[in-house]
Amino acid sequence: MKVRYLRPAKQMPEIYLYRAPVDFRKQANGLALLVEQELEHNPFSGALYAFTNRQRNKIKCVMWEDNGFVMYYKALAEEKFKCPKPADELLSLTGEQINWLLDGYDISLFKGHKKLQYDSLG
Repeated sequence: MKVRYLRPAKQMPEIYLYRAPVDFRKQANGLALLVEQELEHNPFSGALYAFTNRQRNKIKCVMWEDNGFVMYYKALAEEKFKCPKPADELLSLTGEQINWLLDGYDISLFKGHKKLQYDSLG
């Protein structure tokens, strides 16, 4: 597997995917304002927030790091990101899930095996 250096860390404790499309003319400060005003989260907490455009072919991730915002931007040449349908405005993700999304996987299909519970009759 190819090593990817410019990706969100898999150990990140807080990652959120904002599922409504966002105007991609917004830069880090505009996205931070959206986090604060619409989501009522603290944009300076160190959590990573991911946003997509209407066509779902671009993604921006924004997070505060010590003394400024870090922005990760990926634009696909031909395909679209497979984002879950918006049931809620915000979806909490793991570091592994955000990387799956960036790799093109449909994270709504990634479900574990059903939990089984047995009792012995003896």
